[in-house]
Amino acid sequence: MEHAISNLTDLAGIEGLPRFGGGDAAKSRQMHRSKRAATLADAIHASGLRDGGTVSFHHHLRDGDHVLNIVMRQLADLGFRNLHVAASSIFPVHAELVEHIRSGVVTRISSAYIAGPVARAISAGELPHPALMQTHGGRARAITQGEITIDVAFIGAPTADEFGNLNGSTGRSACGPLGYAMVDAEYARHVIAITDTLGLYPTSPIDIAQDRVDQVVVVPSIGDPSKIVSGTTRITEDPLSLFIAESAAKVIEASGLLVDGFSFQTGAGGTSLAVAAKLAEIMRAKGVTGSFAAGGITGSLVAMLREGLFRTLFDVQCFDLEAVASYRDDPAHMAMSAALYASPAGKGAIVDRLDAMILGAAEVDLNFNVNVTAVGGGRIIGGSGGHSDTAAGARLAIVTTQLTSRDNPKIVTQVECVTTPGATIDVVVTEVGIAVNPARSDLHQRLVDAGLNIIPMATLRDLAIEKSGAKLLPSLSDDDRRVVAIVEYRDGSIIDTVRQFVAR
Repeated sequence: MEHAISNLTDLAGIEGLPRFGGGDAAKSRQMHRSKRAATLADAIHASGLRDGGTVSFHHHLRDGDHVLNIVMRQLADLGFRNLHVAASSIFPVHAELVEHIRSGVVTRISSAYIAGPVARAISAGELPHPALMQTHGGRARAITQGEITIDVAFIGAPTADEFGNLNGSTGRSACGPLGYAMVDAEYARHVIAITDTLGLYPTSPIDIAQDRVDQVVVVPSIGDPSKIVSGTTRITEDPLSLFIAESAAKVIEASGLLVDGFSFQTGAGGTSLAVAAKLAEIMRAKGVTGSFAAGGITGSLVAMLREGLFRTLFDVQCFDLEAVASYRDDPAHMAMSAALYASPAGKGAIVDRLDAMILGAAEVDLNFNVNVTAVGGGRIIGGSGGHSDTAAGARLAIVTTQLTSRDNPKIVTQVECVTTPGATIDVVVTEVGIAVNPARSDLHQRLVDAGLNIIPMATLRDLAIEKSGAKLLPSLSDDDRRVVAIVEYRDGSIIDTVRQFVAR
């Protein structure tokens, strides 16, 4: 080769090559011995955040989270305006956010779940722009595909070292894996870790590594881990709900899916957790060893892992402190990011490997559509979370619900808001019988052969109306009610909207 370079000295005569300056590199090395910022305000100033920017938060401490409130209070004090809060979920503890909406600090919100005072403020029309209500997988997809660009991700880290290695399994605010924050850390323009436990470098284990983190801020407390557990994450003691749980477990048994290698996820509701307990009895009796259980992990699933009923757990967040301890101590209890968990845009989501999923419902209609988003004329009560994602992926998606709640029917002609499309729901289990989606004639026959009580959905609807004594309310005019929330399906399409709440 005529112009080949034989050694490094031959580079000296080539024009345009950068030259090593020495001084700048030495300065950079000194600056990057530690990423610890003196104050949160200093970290925010260094981030380059501007009015109208997007800030993100995760919810692994659930109703015990302090980070969102701490940060938003500081942003308000610094004079920021028109911010977009992209939180994986918003809980009652985040009530302070309402004042930031009213003062103009926050004008946009996107989240997979919104409850408490913030939900009521959005329902009442106080947020200037409609809230974007996503699924957990849909949020991860939107971030990875650039539909949501995060300017600054604020990550509550139970333990961090001074160079930005983070974990959720140690420290006084340990919450388990940082599955939702993992996506934010990878794609945000700037990442600020907020911790109340600064460990020695390098911290171990590592959930989010130093190459994703720009700054570390130490605060007195990032939250109260005892409030990870809530009323929705305790097993039911209600006799009707326990009967429904037993019926749902029998549906799984009759489906033909309950063989070695079986995979399973249950929601955090009391009935769903009771299904797990009933299923454990059946697996034990049949000698079945499942491959994995997944999702938000509870002590019930941890017990099944320890007993050998499942070989592994995939965990995106912990729902109780038993799960937190298991994640810390057991290598078979593995973390997964929200993208790995449920994104439809990746190369393989865990939800697509699920055999059976247990789901709750506020309403289910004749077409098997499920609502867990808004009821009573626009009152926001939560949101999809992983509901739509798991229903789409699982081979058997089971909804468990009583016929009524507080004298209101839960089986209705048409749901007020579609959270999860009926095409992805296979079975609805109630205290009076089981409805099977007409598209699943194969499953219908299996359940009939097993002697289960199969009832048409229309019959369940009629029984629910009769039991509740509900009176038909006049329809609300959409012309007089502006859209306060857009309900986005996991693929980014708009599946429904929520209009401003009007008391009836």
